[in-house]
Amino acid sequence: MTANPYIVGWAHSPFGKLDALDTEALFAQVALPAIESAGLTPEDIDGVFVGHYNAGFVRQDFSGALAAVAIPALRHVPAARLENACATGSAAIWAALDAIGAGRMKRVLVVGLEKMNGVPGAQIGEILLKCSYVKEEGDTPGGFAGVFGKIASEYFARFGDQSDALAQIAAKNHANGVRNPWAHLRRDFGFDFCRTPSEKNPFVAGPLKRSDCSLVSDGAAALVIATEPLPGAAAPAVRWRSRTQVNDVLPLSRRDPTRFEGAALAWQRGLAAAGSTLADLHFVETHDCFTVAELLEYEAMGLAPHGQGARVIAEGVTRADGRLPVNPSGGLKSRGHPIGATGVSQHVMAAMQLSGSAGEMQVAGAGRGAVFNMGGAAVANYLSILESVA
Repeated sequence: MTANPYIVGWAHSPFGKLDALDTEALFAQVALPAIESAGLTPEDIDGVFVGHYNAGFVRQDFSGALAAVAIPALRHVPAARLENACATGSAAIWAALDAIGAGRMKRVLVVGLEKMNGVPGAQIGEILLKCSYVKEEGDTPGGFAGVFGKIASEYFARFGDQSDALAQIAAKNHANGVRNPWAHLRRDFGFDFCRTPSEKNPFVAGPLKRSDCSLVSDGAAALVIATEPLPGAAAPAVRWRSRTQVNDVLPLSRRDPTRFEGAALAWQRGLAAAGSTLADLHFVETHDCFTVAELLEYEAMGLAPHGQGARVIAEGVTRADGRLPVNPSGGLKSRGHPIGATGVSQHVMAAMQLSGSAGEMQVAGAGRGAVFNMGGAAVANYLSILESVA
């Protein structure tokens, strides 16, 4: 079994409302550039793994087969599509890593993509609610924002009004996103705008305002993963120290919605497997689909006890100049959240940091970092601990 595989190449499309691009075009925009950035040709690729949630966003399903449409030289290369709600991109990465670990493949291409803006807003909400337990949560007003609005309401009821903390998280991520050339929304809104309800920032669900919600985005990202660093790659390789997946029960009614217990277990197991602590990390890219999610993830990763996540952002721990920068890319909140692309995008952002090629987003001295991506309300929890090998 092959251990500690490497990210050796990557590519990233702009995220946003990309009306002129369909899923085929999104695939083509990142697949070949990723392969070329690794110093490879399509003939060097042993397998293709595609993260694509879809669930009704576009008519074309069977998206693993788009690999050969985008790159004819991949016609006879094994390809498969993976789906795991908002962790779809990480599911594709995990399948690729399993194929490498089994010794079946040495160099693989992972593409995550989503075209979300081709259907009306109400339909988008219905599609996203398929990531919830539909029997109990499928009619939640406000769509998936309503699900997290209920989580936020319960957290507020138990631990007090957290509106300041949520606004600080939103403002931090938007400020970071200004430096990300691929981000959907590159605008620094500031704390006051994010904190104050207004016509431009109305309440969406429970205590969550528009500024607390990630964007409905189109986009794609790609990785090339190999058993060893490649001499012809455009940037230094990045290595996994550990990878962890922990699931939790789907219905929120069967667990404490104010605790991301599966996420916490993923962090505990992942750090232990990497022989690391939070103090060893230089940054984290985490799944801030809503600001309250990032708040609960502070507690899950061990930065604060349950109910005290607000002090993490209040003390500046996770700001760009803090002890542990969280979402230096702007996160889902600013970068955007094309469902199938998100997990792959997070890994691309981390690889850029660890290879020293993150440009204005660069965290000085970044040598080890983490990526946390979750499907549903902390149901499918994926954690990568990554390190530079330069």
